[in-house]
Amino acid sequence: MNANANPRPEEPRRSTREPGHVSLVGSGPGGAELLTLRGAELLGRADVVIPPRETAGEELDVFRRNLLVHCREDVSVVEAAECGGDIDTLVLTRAREGQRVVRLYSGDPFFGCRGAELVVACKEADIEVEVVPGVSSITSVPTFGGISLMGEGVPEVRILHARPHGGKEVDWQDAAAGDAPLVILGADAPLGEAPEHQGPGFDVLCKTLIAGGRPATTPVAVVRAGGTTRQTTVTSTLARLVAELKSTDAKNHHVTAPALMIVGSPVARQAELSWYETRPLFGWRVLVPRTKEQAASLSEQLHNHGAVPEEVPTISVEPPRTPQQMERAVRGLVTGRYQWVAFTSVNAVKAIRERLESYGLDARAFAGVKVAVVGDATAQAVRDFGIEPDLAPPEDVQSSKGLVSVWPPYDAEIDPIERVLLPRADIATEVLFAGLTDLGWEVDDVTAYRTVRAAPPPQPIREAIKGGGFDAVLFTSSSTVRNLVGIAGKPHNTTAIAVIGRETEQTAIEFGLRVDVVAPKASVSALVEALSEYGAAKRQEAIDAGKPVLKPSQKRRGRRRKL
Repeated sequence: MNANANPRPEEPRRSTREPGHVSLVGSGPGGAELLTLRGAELLGRADVVIPPRETAGEELDVFRRNLLVHCREDVSVVEAAECGGDIDTLVLTRAREGQRVVRLYSGDPFFGCRGAELVVACKEADIEVEVVPGVSSITSVPTFGGISLMGEGVPEVRILHARPHGGKEVDWQDAAAGDAPLVILGADAPLGEAPEHQGPGFDVLCKTLIAGGRPATTPVAVVRAGGTTRQTTVTSTLARLVAELKSTDAKNHHVTAPALMIVGSPVARQAELSWYETRPLFGWRVLVPRTKEQAASLSEQLHNHGAVPEEVPTISVEPPRTPQQMERAVRGLVTGRYQWVAFTSVNAVKAIRERLESYGLDARAFAGVKVAVVGDATAQAVRDFGIEPDLAPPEDVQSSKGLVSVWPPYDAEIDPIERVLLPRADIATEVLFAGLTDLGWEVDDVTAYRTVRAAPPPQPIREAIKGGGFDAVLFTSSSTVRNLVGIAGKPHNTTAIAVIGRETEQTAIEFGLRVDVVAPKASVSALVEALSEYGAAKRQEAIDAGKPVLKPSQKRRGRRRKL
């Protein structure tokens, strides 16, 4: 099957008569950003990619969105389930056909995985093979959980696998006898796994370790789905762990896997060192109703706060139906018709810039013209074109109204030209036009672009919006409110609503939405920071009340279960 991924520079297909190549690439414990640079490079050259054996369902969707951005658009992705249980044979077959094959492994190919067997098979088949080490869950998952394995005073750590390997089992009595911290993989094997591959559960492990000599008060932690935005860390003691896990699962209404168990003194500092799950928006699924191009910086900021942004375009930006207005505006810039140009959006800057460049012109066309902007994002777009804005509204009122408040009135004695160019969307409000007219200026109100309602998102997204599947929605304009409700319906009342300014807030209220967050100024950066502060406050409220820290979507699920 072909992956929907961003294309990389094309490389010519290799002749099937040439020898193939096999790469074993460790993809880390879960997060796609932990892929090594060498791993990304080999994915970019791959003809065939085989995801980790355990990747399926939702995890496979995440894999496609993240890891496959490194691949060519025409890469073939073969899931483990399609290999008939013999992945290595498929790898060798494709390599013999002259294809570059990348076999991905969770963590590291040589640590807890069967990568060594594939390397031997490649060597015996005289196929070139490369192994790219990955970030192992043994060290990374405790770090994500806030546990420093080999801190001061800890000279030794033992690594154990709870499930039988090659017919051999762990000597738990021996493991319990010492005081070295233990890192245990494979505890509480997933349901449905063959009994011969299952190891003891957490209850059996705790009892066995206590019986073997470990004190019942020994600190212990279980980190589930480590390194992903589904991670949960539960800390307790050997005597209390099972009860704590049951209580946590009941409160959170879900159980994540796989799990890593850490036993010993390093767990004692977990609360002090926790950094990953304590991020203010950790695990929040946030709807960003913008195109991927517009949402790039916004989504990156959300990710830095622990959120999982999901971009859903609500607006399609298209050229004006008739280009004559824009052509006259560009001629006016060049011939000195305007004293000012007022930009109210990034799209307006883009429209003027593209029109100028289509005529072979650049920022020098603005010589002698003053430039006003409505906010930070628009100012940056103007600077990217090589122009420094002359006028902007106060930081706390970044809107058309704010720009009018600082705009000088027309004075025939000091202003050589009385005309202002206002390029904007076809559905823009009249605030700026009316304000400038009242100040005595002649305004050329030009349609620089049209905003058209985008097509409805896929059904699962629509259901998540209306059913409380999103934790927050960020509205960056009044039109995003109107269009999202129009194409997908109103967000559920448990979903946090964050808006970029008072005008957008008023529109959201008119559509029956409860607004939880209003950015202090009209910039996407301020909007993300405001949502982050809201999430941090909600987290602290839960902690102070002795309640579990739940996302808005989990609260919705909780009520449904209760009913």
